[in-house]
Amino acid sequence: MPKKLIITEKPSVAMEYAKVLKISANRKNGYIESDDWIITWCVGHLVTMSYPEVYDEKLKFWRLDTLPFIPKEWKYEIIPAVQNQFKIVQSLLKREDVEEIYNAGDSGREGEYIQRLVFMMAKPNPKAKIKRVWIDSQTEEEIQRGIREAKDESEYDSLSDSAYLRAKEDYLIGINFSRLLSIIYGRRVAKEVNEEKASISIGRVMTCVLGMVVSREREIRNFVKTKYYKIVGEFGDDTGTFKAEWKVNEKSKMYESPKLYNESGFKKEQEAKNFITSLAGKKATITELKKSKQKENAPLLFNLAEIQNECTKKFRIKPDETLEIIQNLYEKKLVTYPRTDARVLSTAVAKEISKNLNGLVKGYKDEEVQAFLNKMITEKYSTNLIKTKYVNDSKITDHYAIIPTGQGFENFETLPELHKKVYNTIVKRFVAVFYPPAEFNKVNLTVNVEDETFYASGKVCVNQGYMEVLKPKNQAKKATENAQNVENAPKKTDDTAEKESAKDDDASEENNLDVFKKLKKGQEIEVKNYEIKDAETSPPSRYTSGNMVLAMENAGKLIEDEELREQIKGAGIGTSATRGEIIKKLERIKYIDINSKTQIVTPTKKGEVIYDVVMNSMPDMLNPKLTASWEKGLDMVAKKEIKSDEFMEKLEKYINTKFDKLVVKY
Repeated sequence: MPKKLIITEKPSVAMEYAKVLKISANRKNGYIESDDWIITWCVGHLVTMSYPEVYDEKLKFWRLDTLPFIPKEWKYEIIPAVQNQFKIVQSLLKREDVEEIYNAGDSGREGEYIQRLVFMMAKPNPKAKIKRVWIDSQTEEEIQRGIREAKDESEYDSLSDSAYLRAKEDYLIGINFSRLLSIIYGRRVAKEVNEEKASISIGRVMTCVLGMVVSREREIRNFVKTKYYKIVGEFGDDTGTFKAEWKVNEKSKMYESPKLYNESGFKKEQEAKNFITSLAGKKATITELKKSKQKENAPLLFNLAEIQNECTKKFRIKPDETLEIIQNLYEKKLVTYPRTDARVLSTAVAKEISKNLNGLVKGYKDEEVQAFLNKMITEKYSTNLIKTKYVNDSKITDHYAIIPTGQGFENFETLPELHKKVYNTIVKRFVAVFYPPAEFNKVNLTVNVEDETFYASGKVCVNQGYMEVLKPKNQAKKATENAQNVENAPKKTDDTAEKESAKDDDASEENNLDVFKKLKKGQEIEVKNYEIKDAETSPPSRYTSGNMVLAMENAGKLIEDEELREQIKGAGIGTSATRGEIIKKLERIKYIDINSKTQIVTPTKKGEVIYDVVMNSMPDMLNPKLTASWEKGLDMVAKKEIKSDEFMEKLEKYINTKFDKLVVKY
């Protein structure tokens, strides 16, 4: 009898497929078989690229005359530790009674690569038709749909090409330049870090990330604090007063004055005092008074980078730990596919979103979330997301945002407590998008003292909206108070993202919004007082492991060339599936340290030495421009915009050219 074979990436996933297909047969050695179906699995990677010495014994030794190493015919081998499972999978693929093979690997580039390597090495029965299952969750309905709508494997050939090229690129860059720089600079590095010998590990993405960490650390280290002085006026009458901050304008006598540090601060305290003296006895008039209502919608849904950053902030865990947790939630049918860059839903998913909500209402026992869901129902909040910013097919490549499936609750109670907390975080972000926007009353106020201008603004939350779901109770309460903020705060004068210190409080923090309600444009008001506020610049913050992932995702923004920045928009460096692992590897090889309590990332001495070596030899490896452009190229291969040969030709040219320059220099 003809049979259909399903190959998953893990045994646990295979078991879910067996449940969906109602296969009750006993698990055999490496597979499950019924009258109609055979289900087997990989255990992650079964096949890997061969090391250079497999090509030639001489390449076992790191010598300059054997470099660069660029194979014409690539070699692969079975990973010894999983050889038995490969043999099982291979024997099943070759069976004459197998007429259809379903590639049910992880639905992404890496998952495609894992499975294609197996097919390449195993050489399946040529008569069998190979199909690709592509799913967004492991719910019963989604697995059934994935099998039912499985496409011919050939439709994913370009994705496979991109995956192979990514692996070849990482292999060639890593092996060739790690060996070359180790040969040239290894002794120097060993001496500087006080080691007997040292090798230099270079990676297409890894080295660029190291560059980001070291650059930020040196920026902080070299930062010199600058003190400056701001002027705040207190204005009003017997019914009440408010504070406003002075800022230079074109009519001001201080316009373009060298005495100013920035547009609202003086370099010297005495100059600020002199300026206050010059204002003595002059009348104050309200020249602008604008009242407005402001709405703020809930943030977009989580992609992997966003939830990794959120979990670092909330739970102090590393990005790779977050991915592991969400992968577990995915395999237990609680959330959708984790390795996604999208923060929106597809139109098709949005149309069926009530299923997810109904599932949460019926199955999720968290009292707080149930209260939010009940309010949604009672207040009849709209669940029609189609025309909102949360649905956008054009911003989805492989998978939509991470959301709860509304299923899998039979597995929930057995989860570790941290896993439950991460799940709850995903649920709240999801529920929040159905809530109305937060609403604020806002007032912008301008006071002129002759040609000098003072600014103030007030903002009060009148309807919490989505903040009721996402903000902690103390924050939500604060949002409803009359918290005031000075508008038109001084622009930062440095691209290093200077921040005013904590003691540089907003001038109108102590104001009462009710005061603004009594004021009118053109009204003359009394000057009660002028005071000088100390301000101080501070350096940029160090990366955490969480926002490091976000920085990698948005690395294209660091590129100065506007045209190129637009060209590689959205490419970033690394992928959602690899960024956490890259940070983990940098820590493992002791190029960076990650504080276990704060998750703050700092370079080690060795990391800084390696950075200097790369900066002096091949600085483009530290530039997001190069790494992001490569990532863009891989994406273009996947989208059939360029051919694999074209990409490979450029890669080989880069390696050969770079080698020639470095060897001559050496």
